[in-house]
Amino acid sequence: MKTIALTGTFDTKGQEFLFVKELIESLGMKTLTIHTGVFDPQFKPDVNNDEVVGIVGEDIIAIQDKKDRAHATAVLSKGMEQLIPKLYAEGKFDGILSFGGTGGTSIATPGMRKLPIGVPKLMVSTVASGNTEPYVGTSDIVMMPSVVDVAGLNVISTRIFTNAVFAIVGMLHFEHDLKVEKKPLVAATMFGLTTPCVNFAKKYMEDRGYEVLIFHATGVGGRTMEQLIETGFIDGVLDFTTTEWADELVGGVLAAGPSRLEAAAKKGIPQVVSLGAIDMVNFGTFDSVPEKFAGRNFYKHNPTVTLMRTNEEENNQIGEVIAEKLNMAKRDTVLMLPLKGLSGLDVEGQSFYGPEENAALFTALRKNLDNPIVEIVEMDIDINAQAFAEKAAERLIAMMKS
Repeated sequence: MKTIALTGTFDTKGQEFLFVKELIESLGMKTLTIHTGVFDPQFKPDVNNDEVVGIVGEDIIAIQDKKDRAHATAVLSKGMEQLIPKLYAEGKFDGILSFGGTGGTSIATPGMRKLPIGVPKLMVSTVASGNTEPYVGTSDIVMMPSVVDVAGLNVISTRIFTNAVFAIVGMLHFEHDLKVEKKPLVAATMFGLTTPCVNFAKKYMEDRGYEVLIFHATGVGGRTMEQLIETGFIDGVLDFTTTEWADELVGGVLAAGPSRLEAAAKKGIPQVVSLGAIDMVNFGTFDSVPEKFAGRNFYKHNPTVTLMRTNEEENNQIGEVIAEKLNMAKRDTVLMLPLKGLSGLDVEGQSFYGPEENAALFTALRKNLDNPIVEIVEMDIDINAQAFAEKAAERLIAMMKS
C-alpha cells in the first residue's frame, strides 16, 4: 500500500487537512501527516512541528515565544528541506502533497525540491498562477492553483482539494505500469540557433542505442541539467550550447548561475563541450535592453526576445571562465571549436558573423586551458554542420565505452 506524505499547517488549517487525509485513506492509500505550523495542531500528526525544527537545532517553544512569522517560516522551511529527503530515504512515503498560501508554499517546497526526479510531488497553492520558479526551481514539483484561499471548506476549495488528491493518487496508483528500456542517458544543450547541431547528434546517438535528453539553454535548463548530472542520472554530456555563460557575464536574462559547467567535471562524467550561441546575449523586448548597450549589434529574434552580439572583450572573458570550468575535469573531456561559426546567426552572410570576436574567444580558451585531460578539437566548419555534430557524438560514445 502506497503512502502519501501530507504536509501543512495543521494549527490554522486542521479541518481542511483532515478532509484531505480522510479522502486519501478512503481511496486505499496511507498518509504520513507532517505538521508545519507554529502552534499546536488540531489533530494528532505522525510528525509534529517540534521534530521539523529540531532537525536544524531549533526549539519550537522558542519560535512560538519569538512571535516572528518570518523567522518561523524560515526555520520550518529549513527543517523541511532536511526532514523530507530523510523520511523518503527511510521509506516512510512514496509521494508528497501539500496545500498553502505564500507561507505554506515556502515551507513545503524546499523539502519537495530535495526529492528525486519522478517522485510524485504536488503543491496546491495560492501563488501557482504566478512566477513559480522560486518554489519549483529545477525540480518536477507540480503546482496546482488553489483558486481560492486554502483556509476553509467551501464549494470551490473542496473540489480543488479532491482533484489534487485524485491527481497524486493516480500518479502513485499507475506508476508500477511504467516500463522503460534502460539505455545510456546523454544530456544535450540546445538553443533555437543550435537546433540542427543537436538534432544531428541526437539521431547519431539514438541510432547507436543511446537516449538523449535535450535541455534548452535558457538558464533554468542549464541548472536543471547540472542538477541531474549531480544526482547521478546522466551517463554522458553533449554540452553544445554554453550560451548561458554569455548572459551570466554580460548581464542577459538567461543566466544559469556561476556553477554552470561544473557538474560533469566534478562527477567525472564524460563530456563534449562546445561554444554554441556564445555569439549572443539574450534580453526581452528591445525596449528592455539596458541603455549602456546602445549602439551594439542587435537582432530582434521575435517581439519578446532581443539578441545582442558579444564583442571581443566579452568573448575573452567568457573564454577565460569556460577554461576555468574545464580545468576542473577529472576524466575524459573534449572541447570542440567550430571555427566557422557559433550559431545560425554567426555564419558568413548573417548578422552576427564575427571572425574577430570568435578569435578572441578561441584564443582565451587555448591560453587558459591547462588541464591535460581536456582535448581540444578544432574543425573548420560551423557548429550546425552535420559533420561537427556527428564528430562530437562519436567522441562522446568512445569516451563512454572506455
